[in-house]
Amino acid sequence: MRILMVEDAGDLAEGVVAHLARSGIVCDLAPTLEDARDCRAVQRYDAMILDINLPDGSGLALLREVRAEADRVPVLMLTALSSVEDRIAALDQGADDYLGKPFDQRELEARLRALVRREADRKEETITLGPLSYAPRDRSARLDGAQLDLTRREAALLDMLIRHAGQYLSKARLYDSLYGFEDADVGVNAIELYIARLRKKVAGSGVSITTQRGVGYRIGLDG
Repeated sequence: MRILMVEDAGDLAEGVVAHLARSGIVCDLAPTLEDARDCRAVQRYDAMILDINLPDGSGLALLREVRAEADRVPVLMLTALSSVEDRIAALDQGADDYLGKPFDQRELEARLRALVRREADRKEETITLGPLSYAPRDRSARLDGAQLDLTRREAALLDMLIRHAGQYLSKARLYDSLYGFEDADVGVNAIELYIARLRKKVAGSGVSITTQRGVGYRIGLDG
């Protein structure tokens, strides 16, 4: 799961990012609306955490932009403005949930997971590529009916590849889908390791992951 948090309170935001990371959730942080727009331009998110009062405007403006694009990404408003009128205004403009400050980190995570599950229920239950079937809801996969044993990173990588089956995805794009923008502990070449592991798990099935040097990786069917 990858989340965008738009929040200018540094200590609070860093605490959320650290808590979510311990649960295996990548959270990119944008302290301004402009930063959030830049993040959205290069990355798709499973959900957004959005403050209302930001240094360069109202988070509601970004919410309206997102919904005007027909983007149904779940949005959780997180703000100190907790009156009934504030909640109604946010929900009327397309927010999916609302959590007032201060809050419990565990509740924030639970609400995010609930929003993402709800959105997943609206989407296709499985994606099929020949003998390979993939369930986005829980990032599980079956090959010829048998469950594939995937690590969290392998499942996230397969998620990106199979959603774009037939298209080459760059190493940098795949890296960004697995790790946060500021994760300096893991190099981009780690993608090669996970690609190799996935190839072994689908070997001989008719499903292949091909490499085009300088372009990226693609999943598809042999022939």
